Amino acid sequence: MKEFELKYGCNPNQKPAKIFTNNGSDLPIEVLNGRPGYINFLDAFNGWQLVKELKEATGLPAATSFKHVSPAGAAVGLPLNDVLAKIYWVDDLGELSPLACAYARARGADRMSSFGDFIALSDICDVSTANIIKREVSDGVIAPGYEPEALEILKAKKKGNYNVIKIDKDYKPEPIEHKDVFGITFEQGRNEIKIDDSLLANVVTKNRDIPESARIDLKIALITLKYTQSNSVCYVKDGQAIGIGAGQQSRVHCTRLAGQKADNWLLRQCPKVLDLQFVDDLGRANRDNAIDNYIGDEYMDVLAEGAWQKVFKVKPEVFTAEEKKAWLAKMDGASLGSDAFFPFADNIERARKSGVKYIVQPGGSVRDDLVIECADKYGMAMVCNGVRLFHH
Repeated sequence: MKEFELKYGCNPNQKPAKIFTNNGSDLPIEVLNGRPGYINFLDAFNGWQLVKELKEATGLPAATSFKHVSPAGAAVGLPLNDVLAKIYWVDDLGELSPLACAYARARGADRMSSFGDFIALSDICDVSTANIIKREVSDGVIAPGYEPEALEILKAKKKGNYNVIKIDKDYKPEPIEHKDVFGITFEQGRNEIKIDDSLLANVVTKNRDIPESARIDLKIALITLKYTQSNSVCYVKDGQAIGIGAGQQSRVHCTRLAGQKADNWLLRQCPKVLDLQFVDDLGRANRDNAIDNYIGDEYMDVLAEGAWQKVFKVKPEVFTAEEKKAWLAKMDGASLGSDAFFPFADNIERARKSGVKYIVQPGGSVRDDLVIECADKYGMAMVCNGVRLFHH
């Protein structure tokens, strides 16, 4: 297949639309079901690169949940404990494959943002993974292959219109890439930088101890940032992104946004949240909304209006600010990556509030000394690797 005609571009008025290679070669994909659109393919191709690199860097199956050309979550296939299985709504599915664990983690970290995602999988999609995808609101999936039964499960989704793309895992694009804006063609070399342990060598803080688990998390952060719209910051814990701040003009706003998402991820694990009793037949998306409202300030409005009865069987107690602060204080050992240098130490101060102990960033700010000093104040280990990862 030399080209694939699209229904329209980013918006319905943008026609005609298609995808093709610049050199006229065959597309490295096969559309097995559905009719993916312009944004679907942008998410699919960026997501595939991300999971391919995660697999290469860690040796573990990887998955990402993409929305509007940035990942909402990314993870490798480490086992889930009972609490994570519950907050990701997969505790009823029995034993999950490593790839299914990767997607459950990628989807579950920021479920609000992952609603209606496009999925990328590093490995052949198995039945375990397809059974998770089957019941989530999602636009499509890209993977290097599909088990026959898994493919049939996915084909039945969305009344038979679910987008399923198979990609040639050995496809290698041209070293030069192009992009048209306002009738002007931009040309640049592809960002082929390899994310490995060599990018974690230059530890600039007094604390130089970065355990292997944190090194994996830091690499996950860097690879995730490589395919996240800039400016971007990524928090990672135990093999998965737990908060991604994308596309902000200010660095500290990235750090705050990603930190808030990381905090929500941890607050969902609090017994007070785990014990919420929902009304029967309340869908997962509505449960997610209810939990976010309960964790946030909106729950007071729900109480005042008496609307809690539409969501909960039993009226939950208020989750007080003091209780939240005490629970968040339990977070420790998180990792953080930034796609460009931190211009001020306020980023470090915010990161500390979400339990960050390990940081990787390019360095190069005129205030690097103040940023390092702040990291030293909290006993953090920070790497300055000199590599910027802007993505636009």
